[in-house]
This record gives sequence, structure tokens and C-alpha cells, in this order.
Amino acid sequence: MKFETDNNIILFDKPIGKTSFDIVKIIRKYSKIKKVGHAGTLDPLATGLLVLCTGKCTKEISKIQQCEKEYTGTIVIGATRPSYDMETEIDHYFETKNIKPEHIYKAFETFKGFIEQVPPAFSAVKINGKRAYESARKGVEVKIEPRKVEIKDIEVTKIKNLEVDFRVVCSKGTYIRTLANDIGKKLNNGAYLKALRRTRIGQFHVENAYKIEEFIYNENLLNQ
Repeated sequence: MKFETDNNIILFDKPIGKTSFDIVKIIRKYSKIKKVGHAGTLDPLATGLLVLCTGKCTKEISKIQQCEKEYTGTIVIGATRPSYDMETEIDHYFETKNIKPEHIYKAFETFKGFIEQVPPAFSAVKINGKRAYESARKGVEVKIEPRKVEIKDIEVTKIKNLEVDFRVVCSKGTYIRTLANDIGKKLNNGAYLKALRRTRIGQFHVENAYKIEEFIYNENLLNQ
């Protein structure tokens, strides 16, 4: 398998624990191409589709970023975390004995359409020139304005105890961590995001993406 790395759009399946920029640096290192960018950040704890553009194709980044995105994941009901995901420890537990599956289905449905959501404090949103997470990790409270986003489709795919698997199709700028937290509030309870995987950006699907190990192996062969 030969990678056409220059002036190209390359799809990667980002592993957990890596930042989006980690993947960009790997591509730069092994391909020797300096002009590389990604079309949409994935949190380190998320996996799935990362679209990278190289050379002249970096002009396509803005266009790709505007495309709708699809995710699958798991939400845990009954507790909250400051980051809305697994990055931070649980800060509150809630009684869940009265929550039934029908309540969960109904709560998810209420988020379909245009909604306003506030990005997490533990996010890369810039507040007065600083990333919000820089202040949040120091315990400094920051005020983040709500944003209008669109949840084009949302469904519960499985409920096991209080872990809920879901699929969502949404517009640019949607924070699935915030969606998880807001679903908890809708249930008069708490919730956080346990796992997240991006499966699609516009026409690009994770099924067609390379593992980063494949890229490193093939580029090493090409550079010998």
C-alpha cells in the first residue's frame, strides 16, 4: 500500500490518548511534509475519524470543517465530572432509582433540532486570548457564552443499567460532552461522557481511515 502524502486528504482513525496535533506531528515527521493540518479537533479521550490535509489540499480544511459530523458513544447517568468526561474525577453522585428507560429515550429526543449549548470549561475555546481549559485546570472559573448548534439526528442504541450507548449527527461546533451533561440535567440528574468515537465528517467515513501504524510502516518503506 503506497500513501500519496503530498497534496492529499488522508483519513486516520485516531487512537485514544493522542491529541489531534500529535497525529499532525507524526505525519510531518514520517512524510517529511511540512504543510499539514487537520479538519476538526478530536479530544484526546475520543477516538475515530481525523481528516488530515497536506500541501495544496490544506485549502480544503475550512470547507471540510463546515460539514456535519456523526458520533457514537456512551453516556453514564447518575454522576457528574467537571470536564463532562473521563478527564476529571466524579464530583457529584445522584440517586437514580426512579430513572426508567422511557425517561432516557424522552430526554434524548428533546435535543433534536437547533439548541443552545455552553462549551465545557475544559475545552479549547478562547476566552480573553486564553484557552478555557488553561484556566479550568487551575481552578479559575471562566464565563463561556452559549452557542447555537444543530442536532440533526440523535438516538439511543442501547441501555445497560445506567450506561447509555448513542448515535448523534450534528453541526460544526457541537460539544458532545456538553450534550451528555445537558441530558443529565434534563433528567433532573447528572451525566457524563464515558466514551466517544467520531464515525463521519461529511462524505468521509472512519471505515476508510488508516491506522497510524499503517502510515508509519509504509512511509518508512518509502523513505528507505
